Formats: sequence, structure tokens, C-alpha cells
Amino acid sequence: MTGNRVAHPLLISLANLKMNFRMKSSNHAFLLLALLPVPSFIHKTKRLRGLLADRLVHECLDFIIQPLKTAASIGIMMSDPLGCRRFCFTPLAAYIVDTPESTLIAGVAGRTSSVTLASYKQLGDDFRHEPRTASTTLAQLHLLEEKADPLDLEAYFKVASKVHLNGVHRPFWVDWAMSDPSIFLTPEPLHHWHKAFWDHDAKWCIHTVGAAELDFRFSVLHQHVGFRHFKAGISSLKQVTGREHREVQRYIVSVIADAVPPDFLIAIRALMDFRYLAQSMQIDEQMCAKINAALKEFHAHKNSIITAGARRGKQHVIDNWYIPKLEFLQSVVPSIHANGIALQWSADGTERAHIEVIKNPSDFSNNQKYESQICRHLDRVEKCQRFDLFTAVRDAGVDFRATEEDNSDCASVASDDSTIETTASLVDQIKPVSALSGKSLPSHVDYFAKAADLKKTPPSGQVPQVRLHTFSSPQAAFHLNRDPSFNMPINDIATLFNIPDLHEALSDYIQRITNANDGYIRVIGGRRSASQGSQLPFTHLQVWKKLRLQNKAYHYPHETLPSKTVNACPPSGEWELGRYDPVIVNLNPDCEWPHSGLEGLDTSDFC
Repeated sequence: MTGNRVAHPLLISLANLKMNFRMKSSNHAFLLLALLPVPSFIHKTKRLRGLLADRLVHECLDFIIQPLKTAASIGIMMSDPLGCRRFCFTPLAAYIVDTPESTLIAGVAGRTSSVTLASYKQLGDDFRHEPRTASTTLAQLHLLEEKADPLDLEAYFKVASKVHLNGVHRPFWVDWAMSDPSIFLTPEPLHHWHKAFWDHDAKWCIHTVGAAELDFRFSVLHQHVGFRHFKAGISSLKQVTGREHREVQRYIVSVIADAVPPDFLIAIRALMDFRYLAQSMQIDEQMCAKINAALKEFHAHKNSIITAGARRGKQHVIDNWYIPKLEFLQSVVPSIHANGIALQWSADGTERAHIEVIKNPSDFSNNQKYESQICRHLDRVEKCQRFDLFTAVRDAGVDFRATEEDNSDCASVASDDSTIETTASLVDQIKPVSALSGKSLPSHVDYFAKAADLKKTPPSGQVPQVRLHTFSSPQAAFHLNRDPSFNMPINDIATLFNIPDLHEALSDYIQRITNANDGYIRVIGGRRSASQGSQLPFTHLQVWKKLRLQNKAYHYPHETLPSKTVNACPPSGEWELGRYDPVIVNLNPDCEWPHSGLEGLDTSDFC
């Protein structure tokens, strides 16, 4: 926070919420559980001051989560959002932290893996070491107490360091039923993948290609709407966020191609394959095999990075692979087997929650005893959010309160006799508003739904249909502005966009429509059948130089993705050669992406 104010927030959420719901910040699925103290100890030895701070964190966590430990051991009756009573247990499913914090939570030393028994010099091995289970760590702590008194900080820390522990003698999870640090310390994509890419992969590429050359290659890349264009390169970027990490990853393999040794390129591409595959929304055994294969491929070619002198310290070349985040990659597939896809445990949601529950409330304080003022502010905001939620439910005409009969099978009946069985189905029927602004929460436009509504024939006597500017296919929706960008003669448009055969192409297109038995074009493309100088039933064309293109989610075809702008701009003062965004078009109706792969698809400029 600003003003030299420090707070260590502890957030809590439910693991049984759908990932898309939990990770959306406007749903406020992460709540502030406590503000952990950040003290300054006066011990003369720095490493022992760190030990005292680590022990304090575990003591605070042990005190705060004691009710959850009790519920995990004996269970507790709780009501779900639909009013159904359930017998619940509360194990620790995932603790979303960065690498240094994971070592603190696991109770291990800094140069040690928090999820396996790998030591510092084993972090670059091409296989996964034995998992560091709770029983293993507790057995080591039991032996340490026989050698040294935990209250004798210096002696205990000395013997603990020999077995790669940080000196915390009683971790908070020691008596938490069904909770094991080797399981709940899940891979964290924001820091373990994207931040690791920036700290390591990007630096390797800069050192190998050269900062000037790499920056030049980034500067001449084609600009895309919605994506950052690095016109000054990437070597001098400061305070880079996770979004910039992802943007650079989109281009890095193609940018360094033909400027690095082949094995170097394969190693970088293998790590990118690993990250993209591990971020999949649905993962099966076949996908897990591909993830492991990508990691194996990197280890098979990683020596080329050291050979190229790309791995460097401040003053010298490093010839080892002692990278903790690299060792974390070995535990991704086992974590997916135990806890589901890794993307749901990303810190993107918690980082945003830090702003909502700490930074923003602190701005309303007077800088004096801000902890209590933050809590008071959050209490008021939560009451406003609940009021807005209840009024939104009332306006939607939804009755989700369970009756005595409903409690038997945990079903609630809506006013239209449709059953609301989940929280998500309830949220789909209401439109909550912001507790601070009073406005409806924003969501992307569904052009598929708009196209379906426009296709409906209006009843007789109403306004007749006009030319549709929003239309869709099964996999894509298109939206044009109401007014075209140009209304010009065909020959002028052919000259402006440098399409010399535009006249013949239009004539050929009309003939194909006329000859189609069902009025639908089956195949577009092939050789021109229209002769030069053929007549057209019109002389002018309406042209739009950009449109909005929307697709559906790969794994959830019923969900629409945010739309993207696709440009087809003619040459201008800013764009001497025009601006044409590339698209992939399916020319074969018998092929359907993604099931058919790239078969039947054609890559071309949009025009």
C-alpha cells in the first residue's frame, strides 16, 4: 500500500465453485479472512530474525484457521447459497502462493523444493523426485526436537538447515485433516510459468539474439487490436505485468527463429508448448502425456542454452540449472491428477482481490490504525453487495428459497417452474449491480444471440426486416457497423485495395450463387469461371474496413468468447501498405475445426 503502510492479507475462497465464476473478480469469490502482521524483530542475527517471522506466520495461521481444522476433522452442517443444508468437511484444497511463500508454508529452506525432496543442486533434473509429504516433514521435525530445543533458536536452526528445513517447528497444517503440502501447494501459473518465462526464457533470448536485434524484430511485428505492440522492443521494459508476459510469449518463438541455434529454438519452443498445454481448460491422460513429453523435450535440448552463453548472472555465465520454478514444472501433471487443471489455481484472481480488499479500502482510511478501518469498509461494501444481489434476484422474479420438501433433495423451484440446482444457474438468471457504482456489472456482447434474434421473422404489420449487420455461423459470429466505411464504384475499390480481379471475382461469386440448387454456396475458391469484362447488376459497393468477430470457447461450445476486431484497411498516411489482419478460413464444409485440425483451412489476409 501507499504511505509506507504494510499488510499481508490472507484470502479465502471455496474450491467447489466453478473456475470461471471464482476467477471473475466481479463475483467477489475471494474474501479477506485476516491481515497477518508484518513485524520487525530486534534479534542481532538476520537469519534468526527471518526464522522468528516465519514462526509468527505459522502461529497466526494456526490460530485463524482453527475452526476450519475442526470442521475438517468432525464435519459441520452448512447452508449452500440455495438454502440446502449439507454436512461439510473443510480440508485445504489449494494454497495459492509464489515460490518463496511456498517454501515458507512447507517449512523448508529457501534453496529447496517445497513439493518434492529435491535439494538445490537437483532442481534441474529431468525427472520428478519423491514428493515431500506431510509425514516426511513431520518425521524430520520429530528427529530435530531430539537433537535441539526448538526454543533455542540458533541451535535448532543449525540442525534444521542440515536437512533443508527453515526452522519452523510446528507448521500450521500439522493437525489439519486431509491436508498435505505436497498436494495443496499447487502450481501457480502467474508466477511459476509466466513470471518464470520473463525472468529466464526472455533473458536467454535477449542474450543470444542480442537486445538490439530482438527489439527490432518485435518492433516490426504486425499490430493486432486488443494485443500490445512492442514498438520499442522488450529488452528495456520495466515493471512488466502478467499481461505483458503473456503477450511476449505469443511472439517469442517466431521472433527468435533463424537467429538462434536449432536446439536452442527447440528448447524454448518446448517450454512454450508445456505452458500452453498445461493451461488447457480440460485435460485428460492424453493431454498429460503431451505435457510431460514437452518437458522431456526441453531437458533433452536445454544444454544448448548454456552452450550459447544465454544463462548469465550479474557478471558471469552460469553453467547450472538450479532454478526452483523449473523444478516446479515436474509436479504439474501430478497436481492435475490430484487437484484438477492448474489454471484454476492462478494468482490472477487473488492479485486482483488484493486491490479490492486491501489497496482500495486503505485509500478511504486516515492512515491511522488502517487495519480496523479496512475491515469496517469491507463490512459496509459487503452489506451493499448483498442488498444489490437480493434486489437483483427480486427483479428477476426468481425464488430460490428452499422449502421443507425441497430440503429433502436440495432442489429449489423458480417462479417459472424451472429448477435452479446450482449457484451458477441462479447467477445466470439475474443481473447483479456494482455495490459502489450502482451500475450493472459489465459483460461482453453475445453476437450469436443478437444474430439469432435478428433472424426471427417479425409479425405482419411490424417494421420489415432490413439487411442484417450481425449474422453468425455455428462457430463464428460477425458484426458490422450500421454505416459502411466506403460506398464507391467497383473499379475505384479495386484500385484502393489493390485487387485487380475484383470485378471478375464478384461475377464468379454471383454465378455460383445462381447455380447453387439450395441457394447456399458449398465451396468458395478455385479457378475463375467468369470472363474478363463480364457484366454485374450493380456498379457500386458498400465496404466495411473492420468488423467484430466472435468465437465460442474450445472446451465449452455453449460459452461465447469476447469479440475481436479484424481490420482490412486500405493504404493511408499511417499505414502506407494498408492494414490487413490475417485470418484462417475453412473452405471445406466437410471439415470442422478443431476436430479436423488444419485440414480444409486456408490462411489468408482478411479482405
